[in-house]
Amino acid sequence: MSIPLVDLSVQYRQVEEEVREAFLRIMSQGAFVLGPDVGQFEEAYAKFSDVPHCVGVANGTDALELALRALSIGPGDEVIVPANTFIASALAIARAGATPVFVDADPAYLLIDTDAAIAAIGKRTRAIMAVDLFGQVAPMEPLEAAAKKAGIALVEDAAQSQGAVRHGRTAGSFGDVAGTSFYPGKNLGAFGDAGAVTTGRDDVADTIRRLRNYGSEIKYHHPETGFNSRLDTLQAAVLNAKLAHLAKWNEERRDAAALYHELLADLEPVRLPEVLPGNESVWHLYPIRLPKRDQVLEKLNASGIGAGIHYPVPIHLQGAFEGSKRPKGAFPVSEKAADEMISLPLFPGITLDQQSQVADRLRLAIGAKI
Repeated sequence: MSIPLVDLSVQYRQVEEEVREAFLRIMSQGAFVLGPDVGQFEEAYAKFSDVPHCVGVANGTDALELALRALSIGPGDEVIVPANTFIASALAIARAGATPVFVDADPAYLLIDTDAAIAAIGKRTRAIMAVDLFGQVAPMEPLEAAAKKAGIALVEDAAQSQGAVRHGRTAGSFGDVAGTSFYPGKNLGAFGDAGAVTTGRDDVADTIRRLRNYGSEIKYHHPETGFNSRLDTLQAAVLNAKLAHLAKWNEERRDAAALYHELLADLEPVRLPEVLPGNESVWHLYPIRLPKRDQVLEKLNASGIGAGIHYPVPIHLQGAFEGSKRPKGAFPVSEKAADEMISLPLFPGITLDQQSQVADRLRLAIGAKI
């Protein structure tokens, strides 16, 4: 049996009829850009995230860039960001004209090292971008306190934490503003690229609504430089349909993660993912760590297990940011994790049999007894 890293067909079958009807309605109305479905989704996702405002945009990278621009962050400014994340976090900073300042991850949870982030605050620092990774919220409390003390912004990259909770607060509600992605493989995924900004600040939300639409509130009047980064109406219809299922799907992810914990508890030398105290993870990914990762991954893939790597090269070692002058060895936790992590198949609807086979084939790939 071949087992994919993510099987989106399971979710599709649950929303197929509703999405088809919505598409037919939108096509008959011709409301393809900022149609009623966009506003309906924005209102629903704001309520889901427990914030006053949600502004739909074209993708998650735009969401973060527009969030920074709405905070007037640009050339000459620095934004602190972890090295252990997807490159979009740093690209959004660079696209806004600011400079990313990388810091390491903590060794247990691989989330941003809060002590390192606070120590990195300097005269040019305008924001900290805390990344929610693998399904759980970053350790926000010390970052919120440090940002307030320094008079800088806190931006939450919530692309991997839709529905996660930290100490009773929902992902996407932390700091000044948050950006999220609805890329198809996310916990809440569209049928293509899509994203959103969530915030409790009226001024930030108003600015982003203008920036996403050519810097305009009134058609053909453009008082500021904006972008074409609007959430597509068809994608909004997909997200509306899926949002109703998200809590259940996240619970299925939690159940699957608990089963992996049980199946792999005694498997040496595998290190299982840990959840930061205070967090309720939604398990966007299930990344294990082990030595000789590449050999094990090759054997898993050859046996039909669609395991993957998140992420093989830390951002500070990417060619896109070679100007950061942070050489190999600068962030040992992130670099070690990049050499050791394998993400195992995990998605809503994954079966007990599929997870058992993943565990068995992982044991064989490592050379352990079944």
